[in-house]
Amino acid sequence: MFRFLRGALLPGAACQEANNNSSRYENLFKKLDLNEDGRVDIAELHVGLKALGIPLGRDAEEKIFKTGDSNKDGQLDFEEFMQYLKDHEKKMKLAFKSLDKNNDGKIEASEIVESLKLLGINISEQQAEKILQSIDADGTMSVDWNEWRDHFLFNPATDIEEIIRYWKHSTVLDIGDSLTIPDEFTEEEKKSGQWWRQLLSGGVAGAVSRTGTAPLDRLKVMMQVHSSKSNKMNISNGLKQMVKEGGIRSLWRGNGVNVIKIAPETAVKFWAYEQYKKLFANEDGKIGTVERFVSGSLAGATAQTSIYPMEVLKTRLAVGKTGQYSGMFDCARKILKREGLTAFYKGYVPNILGIIPYAGIDLAVYEALKTAWLDHYASDSANPGVFVLLGCGTVSSTCGQLASYPLALIRTRMQAQALLEGAPQLNMVGLFQRIIANEGILGLYRGIGPNFMKVLPAVSISYVVYEKMKQNLGIA
Repeated sequence: MFRFLRGALLPGAACQEANNNSSRYENLFKKLDLNEDGRVDIAELHVGLKALGIPLGRDAEEKIFKTGDSNKDGQLDFEEFMQYLKDHEKKMKLAFKSLDKNNDGKIEASEIVESLKLLGINISEQQAEKILQSIDADGTMSVDWNEWRDHFLFNPATDIEEIIRYWKHSTVLDIGDSLTIPDEFTEEEKKSGQWWRQLLSGGVAGAVSRTGTAPLDRLKVMMQVHSSKSNKMNISNGLKQMVKEGGIRSLWRGNGVNVIKIAPETAVKFWAYEQYKKLFANEDGKIGTVERFVSGSLAGATAQTSIYPMEVLKTRLAVGKTGQYSGMFDCARKILKREGLTAFYKGYVPNILGIIPYAGIDLAVYEALKTAWLDHYASDSANPGVFVLLGCGTVSSTCGQLASYPLALIRTRMQAQALLEGAPQLNMVGLFQRIIANEGILGLYRGIGPNFMKVLPAVSISYVVYEKMKQNLGIA
């Protein structure tokens, strides 16, 4: 959307030398100062940029104001406006130089491929050419500094990692299965404290999302444990049985533990991911796609190990009858007294094994969908937009679940076996063989219906709450 900047926004001025920057800024400021009072407020910036063919969106416009409004009066005078653009151009210059590998003053497709690969993002040269086309104003299939500067003049990104952040795997999605790759933050975000605000936003979004879809989650667990060929439980009669047995409130049984475990799991996952990345980084401190995937999988396994007893408690509470447990601590005390400490790690092996197919397929499908979008639909911009990314994330997470679901079902049954009277206490292999023998392959997918039903509302709730939380914490 910035490709019109040179011709429509800065006619003549964009081609001037650096020593005429002040005149260029003044010309631009006049175009945005709609009431000609010598100041630009956020409403003028929004209307002015939209009129000039650069609709940034409210988040980006607020970020510009937050950075440029030095006296915090809610307006940008010409001095503040010029200082913001000067500082921003310096950052964009560093980003340009980081892409210009051969230092010839131009960015070409091969250099984009090489640079993104160092950041763990693999694209083809044809895809890189499409990115170039969205910036290239003179049709040379290379981008010089003037083209780069004008394209990103109002993009509030501050470095190359932020510029290509929209191609990273979305970390907003929370579908309640705790298997996603950890969040990744730039050094600037870590120093500024923005990282914990984003993690907090994601945690609150996850809590609201899980609470909103808790009835479907409990129904899934009940179908995983109790449904069989002889005891068919579908979505309708399953919900009726739960309400009849424990009332409406019973639909949320086990949700408290599911929400509480978000905070420790996120914290451990984030910490472990940083440590594993350092372990696998090369001499320059860079980490590739494979290393990032391995680091993420190991971090997920580490986090799951640390909070796994809470997974067992969640399952026992969800499957338990009304009055069987008075709460999470009562459940833990009874399990410890009757079954011992090892009971808190029943189903641990299939749970850990499920991380690899889930994460691998999730990331592979996500990359394939992004590539397809870039190949077929990218024209004026290489940015797919939030709804495309949400769509990619939803489909890829669903595919990951489909691959790992049998292991998740076996994990849940192992966690709940002690509650089933007369049921043998089988290990992972024995339980797998028993399900195949008695119920066939479909038996490994009991409960997948409500599991899929909760994906779309979970993603939608999670995204909306995440964005609202970011706004409230000042990081939108």
